Amino acid sequence: MNYFKQILRFAKPYKIYAILNVFSNILYALFGTLAMVSLFPMLNVLFGQTKKLRVKPKWEGLLEAREYGENYLNYFVTQKADEGSQDVLIFMVILVVCMFLLKNIFGYLAMYFITFLRNGVLKDIRNELYQKTVALPLSYFSEKRKGDTMARISTDVLEIQHSFLSILELIVREPLSIVFAIGAMLLISPKLTLFVFVFIPISGFLISLIGKTLKKHSDKVQQEQGFFLSIVEETLGGLKVIKGFNAEKVFGKKFQQSTSRFYTYSNKLLNRQNLASPTSEFLGITTISVLLWYGGQMVLVEKTLEPSLFLIYMGLAYQILTPAKAISKASYGVKRGNAAAERVLEILNSTSPLQDKPNAQEKKEFTSEIMIDNMSFKYEDEYVLKDFSLKVPKGSSVALVGQSGSGKSTIANLVTRFYDVNKGSIKIDNVDIRDLTKTSLRNLMGLVTQDSILFNDTIKNNLLVGDQKASDEEIINALKIANAWEFVKDLPTGIETNIGDSGNKLSGGQKQRLSIARAVLKNPPIMILDEATSALDTESERLVQSALENMMKNRTSIVIAHRLSTIQNSDLIVVMQKGKIVEQGTHNELISKHGVYEKLVNMQSLE
Repeated sequence: MNYFKQILRFAKPYKIYAILNVFSNILYALFGTLAMVSLFPMLNVLFGQTKKLRVKPKWEGLLEAREYGENYLNYFVTQKADEGSQDVLIFMVILVVCMFLLKNIFGYLAMYFITFLRNGVLKDIRNELYQKTVALPLSYFSEKRKGDTMARISTDVLEIQHSFLSILELIVREPLSIVFAIGAMLLISPKLTLFVFVFIPISGFLISLIGKTLKKHSDKVQQEQGFFLSIVEETLGGLKVIKGFNAEKVFGKKFQQSTSRFYTYSNKLLNRQNLASPTSEFLGITTISVLLWYGGQMVLVEKTLEPSLFLIYMGLAYQILTPAKAISKASYGVKRGNAAAERVLEILNSTSPLQDKPNAQEKKEFTSEIMIDNMSFKYEDEYVLKDFSLKVPKGSSVALVGQSGSGKSTIANLVTRFYDVNKGSIKIDNVDIRDLTKTSLRNLMGLVTQDSILFNDTIKNNLLVGDQKASDEEIINALKIANAWEFVKDLPTGIETNIGDSGNKLSGGQKQRLSIARAVLKNPPIMILDEATSALDTESERLVQSALENMMKNRTSIVIAHRLSTIQNSDLIVVMQKGKIVEQGTHNELISKHGVYEKLVNMQSLE
């Protein structure tokens, strides 16, 4: 129930709909009972059992409420009967129809108001989940499956809507329907009503026994759903590799194993859930049967209960079954919703270790230098960077080179504060980047990665990620600097052309030049290039390299390079090995040392 309280906070902005729903449900439950009770005078008229009463009865207290109600109805019917028996019957029919009409009108209004509440909460939970997902650091998702996160945002949130938010409705309507019905039954016959009080706790106890393991099964179903969504996401992302290696059967088998487990878990879950309805109905019919036997004795043998009242009483007793079944189903819904809420709240309650400090500074400009001071970092147990120090003056270009796994890309991740250092510090203009807001820090930086990360949208909208206020003219200028305008101008609709999922309608070189154009449009003082040309052919590399040189003019650049031909003009080249600096200097200085850098250059020249 703790999860329910946490989810309930999302309902606060929609409390007016909750109040209107509660009000409508109260009237629904009231008119539901009155609709059944209103049949009593009509049955009396039909059976000719109406007592002629011409003196208006007086109220003599709650204990005599039943007798007063019966006498008043008899008095009212007698008054109408004097006007003609046909009129009495028509009036009684109209009364019954009106009661049922009002019951259904308020039933609809209750559903109408709860719709805004349920869909509003659904929207707000999804929005907060998405914002939290984007705000959490990269390290949070390094061991998480994308499909599992997608399942939490989609199906788990829907499960919360169907289960928890249905409870909001059931808390009022179904219990009140039972309370009003039992109130009317107590007025008719307190003896008979004792059986109903016995039935409800027995029913609740048996249904709770059935539902004890429901949360566990529901959790398994939701986890498995996240797993096979991950397989789908990976399959779509790696379709070329799967087809190229004829691995369709391998992934097909993996997917079928997941859906088979989902099938098994779902069957267990639904079969337990499906027990609730027949169990409560059987218990209800058992109680009705006992009532028929005992009530029949009171009508036929003891003559202490009128037949028409007994019929109304049985109708009220049967009317309790529907809300009782709904409440039993709701208890299952709570358990399923509990499992879904636990998974959703796991993300919502996660705290990011990269949160801004309460007094974090807003940095608007870069004036002097980036200083990496005696910094060490590890992703898990082993340090990938040890006692690393580097100074990058404003306006200079510093290149980081070395074999794969030497820690080059880690530097880019740390400077942009995708991760925090374990020891030492990274400073910009002598201010630790942990003392700056992440937004202002990243506003100072442009990032071009090895993988051209583009979105399924137009070229224009992909570039506007860099500067949302940029004009079409500024976008075209950025494309020209990045050597991308030459192919964009020939596209059917120019910058309004959709480039497909991950930009797959373009070549690798074209995608990379759009990534560079996006960074150019942002126009940051610091540029970080993470192996921006390593995945390109020679011709594309030449165009991209030219674009990079255009972009790096008058900017501070940290260039992580695999191809050494692209960084020979850098102000400083830093050679890294196993997380440490082994050499540094200009291209000519390092060549003259005949060390690690020269070996790397010679190896690449032989390729």
